[in-house]
Amino acid sequence: MPTDTSDLWLRPAEPGEAAALAAVHVAARRAAPMPDPVHGEADVARWLAARLVTDEVWVADLADHGVVGYARLTPGWLDDLYVAPVAARRGVGGALLDLVKAREPDGFCLWVFASNAPARAFYAGHGLVELESTDGSANEEGAPDVRLAWPGAEPLRFLRGLVDDVDAQLGDLLARRAALTRAIQPFKDTTRRDPGRERAVAEALATRAPELGVERLERIAHAIITESLDAAAERT
Repeated sequence: MPTDTSDLWLRPAEPGEAAALAAVHVAARRAAPMPDPVHGEADVARWLAARLVTDEVWVADLADHGVVGYARLTPGWLDDLYVAPVAARRGVGGALLDLVKAREPDGFCLWVFASNAPARAFYAGHGLVELESTDGSANEEGAPDVRLAWPGAEPLRFLRGLVDDVDAQLGDLLARRAALTRAIQPFKDTTRRDPGRERAVAEALATRAPELGVERLERIAHAIITESLDAAAERT
């Protein structure tokens, strides 16, 4: 459906606009296939008032409706992009997203609820890619969500940067896992491996990484435990 954005104005948010942005935020969420908001409009307004001081926020104005959308950015992230239902299908979301791309040319990430199929289709149509999915345990709503990314002008460089971040965390976790494997050995009644325990570890990991599946994760867990035990033996 063609859109006409000739009456659309994008501008930086002003300090006193938290209430107007909160109205957009709440209305957009209620109209989308998303979990019910945890916070009421007054709480959202107070929260946005603080964000207007610390974050980069852009507002979308339509000549016939006033404030109809906003985007909130922090370095490397699109934290919010909401459009009021009254302005749906008028190119507001696309205009805001294009502005974010211009402000973050090296790429950025964002989170979308897994249930919000229209938003996921919108972002896919604008060149964003879906990365990992979660069970929602880390968000207030407890609802599954999906991390998306716009990989910027140099996609390989951007995505490798994300890999580097994960590898740094993985290195810390592997060091902790090896230390715990070593520490537990003196308290065991036997030096034999416990396949049942390793299977249970793999099944627990599969709840966090379902794409890998239990069988692959069991092989990974077996390798990590083997190398951890070998490293512990070398220290004795």
